[in-house]
Amino acid sequence: MVARVAGDRRGRQGRRGFIALVAVTTVWIGGGTAAADPAAAPPTTPAIRNVVWLTDRRVALWIDSPAMGTRIQVQLLLARDWNAKPADRFPMLLMLDGISAADDASGWTKDAGAEGFYADKNVTVVLPVGGRAGWYTDWRRPDNGKNYRWETFLTKELPPLLDKDWRTSNVRGISGLSMGGTAAMTLAGRNPGFARYAASFSGLLTLTTLGMPQAIQYATRDAGGFDTDAMWGSYTDAEWGTHDPYALAERLKGVSLYVSSGSGLAGPHDTSSGIPGVSTNWTGMALEVLSRASSLQFVAKLNKLSIPVQVNYRPSGTHSWPYWDFEMRQSWPAAASALGVAADKPECAAAGAIAPVALAKWWLGECLTPEFAVAGGVTQDFKGGRVFWSQAGGAHPVGGMIGGAYEGAAGPTGALGFPISDESPISGGAQQNFQHGTIVFRDGKAEIHAS
Repeated sequence: MVARVAGDRRGRQGRRGFIALVAVTTVWIGGGTAAADPAAAPPTTPAIRNVVWLTDRRVALWIDSPAMGTRIQVQLLLARDWNAKPADRFPMLLMLDGISAADDASGWTKDAGAEGFYADKNVTVVLPVGGRAGWYTDWRRPDNGKNYRWETFLTKELPPLLDKDWRTSNVRGISGLSMGGTAAMTLAGRNPGFARYAASFSGLLTLTTLGMPQAIQYATRDAGGFDTDAMWGSYTDAEWGTHDPYALAERLKGVSLYVSSGSGLAGPHDTSSGIPGVSTNWTGMALEVLSRASSLQFVAKLNKLSIPVQVNYRPSGTHSWPYWDFEMRQSWPAAASALGVAADKPECAAAGAIAPVALAKWWLGECLTPEFAVAGGVTQDFKGGRVFWSQAGGAHPVGGMIGGAYEGAAGPTGALGFPISDESPISGGAQQNFQHGTIVFRDGKAEIHAS
């Protein structure tokens, strides 16, 4: 039997015997079709409708949002010990994108190194996909074909689903860059108790100061063709103030805060224009100057209120991804402390039959966990995949989209059993054999051939 499946939407628990595979559609050859297309009618109940395992640790979910009247993609980077400790729950770190957020994946995985960086961190990273120029807020009315109700989705609809099916806890943090940095502070301030940690990387943190609403209107129209009047009303409307981090500062008491920005001067990741301190990224210079000015005002307000904040004002740097990737890494100790996890991973080493496999397969990278027992065998997690050992098959690595398909099929506890070979090349792709079937990867899809 050949299966092209999207994955089990119940997470690790309750997945025994479920055969899954990484593809956008769910197709059982000879057994009917179940499509994973967007909902034909507006959803009435928040629900996870489709799951795609991109790797053994990165998962894409499609979630019905009644608030937005459509299906929203959210990707997860699962906590380091998600496999090793299947009864545990893990803090959730919501990472928000910038104003040019794409519809296929978060900028944190496309333009920064979030997937690799968080592989050994014991938090589940939650990456909303889409929302270009939406400011992660509830808009007053639909505009430009979108019914943005991001605040309701992120704070009300999404968390219960992740708590139920993906073992997140009620310990949450929010970080974001630019537009997402603004929203991190806004969401934390407007939803008391939702977040223990909020971080802004180059965010605009004063929305009602002279000229700022006009600047936001220009950026929102330029990036997505949206009108901020549909978001918070005219510039003088009170809604601007109720979403302004500066005005919400007092409501951030008790939240661990991190604020960073560059100066706008050319830095190590910029191309010089030939003029000292001036890069060729003119827009990035101007936006970072604006971010620095608003961040200074916001932090001054926090200081006046005796609210602690960790600040990193870099002497250079423009409004661009290399600096946000840097801040993601710099801010981790603060995030880890606030979320109650260790900043560093525990010591581990490959041993026994797994050791020579880990040494030979460079793509596995460093270990994330010690060995642990599973389904009568042993496994160990690495940055690039997992190694499984069984008496029947010996030790074999599983990774990439084949690893994602295997994880979606419940791994060794599912119908496939343990791997009995390494991945091997075939025409146009690769395949790997298991005790009770084969996973074939070709044309961007993985297929499970169950015996």
